[in-house]
Amino acid sequence: MKLMKAVICTKYGPPDVLQVQSVNKPIPNDDEVLVRIISTAVNSGDTRVRGLAVEGFMKILMRLVLGFSKPRKPILGTVYSGIVEDAGTNVLKFKKGDNVFGMTGFNFGTYAEYITIKEKGTIALMPSNATYDEAASLIFGGQTAIYFIEKAKLSENKAQKVLIIGGTGSVGSAAIQIAQYHGADVTVVCSSEGKSLVENLGISKIILYDKEDFSKQTNTYDFIFDAVGKTTKKQCQSLLNKEGIYKTVGSLEYASESQEQLELLKMLYETGKLKATIDRTYSFDNIVEAHEYVDTGRKKGNVILNVTE
Repeated sequence: MKLMKAVICTKYGPPDVLQVQSVNKPIPNDDEVLVRIISTAVNSGDTRVRGLAVEGFMKILMRLVLGFSKPRKPILGTVYSGIVEDAGTNVLKFKKGDNVFGMTGFNFGTYAEYITIKEKGTIALMPSNATYDEAASLIFGGQTAIYFIEKAKLSENKAQKVLIIGGTGSVGSAAIQIAQYHGADVTVVCSSEGKSLVENLGISKIILYDKEDFSKQTNTYDFIFDAVGKTTKKQCQSLLNKEGIYKTVGSLEYASESQEQLELLKMLYETGKLKATIDRTYSFDNIVEAHEYVDTGRKKGNVILNVTE
């Protein structure tokens, strides 16, 4: 059995519970491709799982779902970009040498040199004009944003007034761009530090939460999206129009992923409607430092992890 390097979450806890170890390299089944991962990302979901960073009943629920004292699937990471190294005999859509990107969700496993993915899983050809780092940066925030924006039916109801709370993280920066693509009139809540990033994404209506209380404004919105999970619907109720919709990443609602979402991200990137937002890039061996930085809550956009160069 051939070996590969992977990051193992040895138990729940601070970033130093993560260790680079040698594990068995996977072998693809007939309906799977073997992907050599070039880039992945460290996002807030990864750090929450690693640290079991939830409160009350949710901590018990997460232990039941993920594992009691440590993750049952110890290789964390949910997004990947890389190269198809091998394909099962029944695979028709992908071939050796294809550049691909995708998401594994609760199957995790992308903090590794290789992963097997089902042909019908969340995998697609990378945008033709994207680097591996850029492709990996699009996925987590992009798919989460698409999921919640579809719930608000922005694609069906043009020119809606939208308020995005937390516009500088991976989800928020993607939500800004996808809402604009659907023709929404977007206002963003962010810090003074994040103002320039939001302006670079084409936003002029900005509320700086460190300068004023956004909940006291008189404007109302058709859709309020909390991309950081720091508010409740009750707090935002006065800002919603009569039929307005409120969504938050802080709820129990899980943003499911699909190939269709990947194809939309691919199209948006190739046509210049979506930019890659990358804050920092770390080498695979610096996984602990990458998690420490994401834990600060100060990241702007995405933190990329280079698995193989």
